[in-house]
Amino acid sequence: MVIDPISGADEGLRTALTEAGLPTDDLTGAGRKFYRFRDPAGLAGYAGLEGDGPDRLLRSFVVVAGRRRQGVGREIHGVLEWIAGGAGVHRLHVLTTDAAAFFQSLGYRSEPLQFAPAEIAATAEFSRLCPESATYLVRRL
Repeated sequence: MVIDPISGADEGLRTALTEAGLPTDDLTGAGRKFYRFRDPAGLAGYAGLEGDGPDRLLRSFVVVAGRRRQGVGREIHGVLEWIAGGAGVHRLHVLTTDAAAFFQSLGYRSEPLQFAPAEIAATAEFSRLCPESATYLVRRL
């Protein structure tokens, strides 16, 4: 898997997120790092990390159409987890409306929203972009 660091202004990222019904309003804010993932079959997906402490928000995680249900998401997550671990991250946090089962299969556990650390709860994704019905999940690295 080839990992390309990209900016939140990347049109491919914005298009993939829009097509997947994921938020794009805050992609260019501070404290966000995004990555494009490619393999020999081509573009696989995108994902990002937000924050700078031991708790980070895993966000904008999308496998492109035509590559889903082939293990690509697991591979992208493994690479992103490796990046996070190398940056001193202890816990990854996710909000999702439709991929809870996927993240739980990777070892994430569901938590009440009020248990989110302050720096995670203060993100735009938590405070205004995701609906209150979103599932909050956490994984220790």
